[in-house]
Amino acid sequence: MLFGLGVLLFAALTWQVSSNGPLVGRDWAVLRWFDRTAAANTWFTTTAHYFCKLGNIEVAVPVLLAAVCLTGWLGRREALPRWWLPPAAALLVIAVLPVVVTVVKDAVARPAPGLTVPDPSGYGYFPSGHTATSAVAYGAAALLLLPWAGSRAARLVLLAGTPLLLFAVGFCLVWCDYHWPLDVLASWCLTLSLLTVVAAARAVMDRAVAGRAAERGAADPAAGEVADGDVTDGDVTDGSGSPG
Repeated sequence: MLFGLGVLLFAALTWQVSSNGPLVGRDWAVLRWFDRTAAANTWFTTTAHYFCKLGNIEVAVPVLLAAVCLTGWLGRREALPRWWLPPAAALLVIAVLPVVVTVVKDAVARPAPGLTVPDPSGYGYFPSGHTATSAVAYGAAALLLLPWAGSRAARLVLLAGTPLLLFAVGFCLVWCDYHWPLDVLASWCLTLSLLTVVAAARAVMDRAVAGRAAERGAADPAAGEVADGDVTDGDVTDGSGSPG
């Protein structure tokens, strides 16, 4: 469902921009607000440029590759069924991403922020490649790492920190006048669809793991009873840290 929603929203925004629809007028208004705010707060510009660099391929993709290698190794070490599926899905979406972005950029050929004439080189600004690269790379890395996060703090960083980081990158790309707001918004919609693929791959692996556990429980009823919490009073200990 989320995959289809992301595709639908991305297609709708692409149609609006390519046909100069009503949302383009709102895009101009939001861009002017960013320009005024950035001009009045120049102290933030240097920091904003650093956030923009997080969308560079040479920065974002190695982060994802590290997460792919780590979680793939962990899954294989634990002999999890279909351990390779989530890492493979992450590699697939990061490979598909530049193809989609390039095709749409060439087809729409949107002018640079604040301009009405396309770039003579044919370069288009819609959607934002930096936004999409950072969102897919860091988002997929977070999805891969989340099941292996051993502490509440680590899970909090992944669940809350990743969306904040992705928002910051997109926000700063508009702040620095690299992209229109709709360029960034469309890339987030595309990201929603692609990350759904990674999440689905993880769900398939989880079901395979659960299926194996169920088979083992059926083969060893005694172990299954203990796993289900069917224990005797003698198995329960106090809260001193012992099992129970």
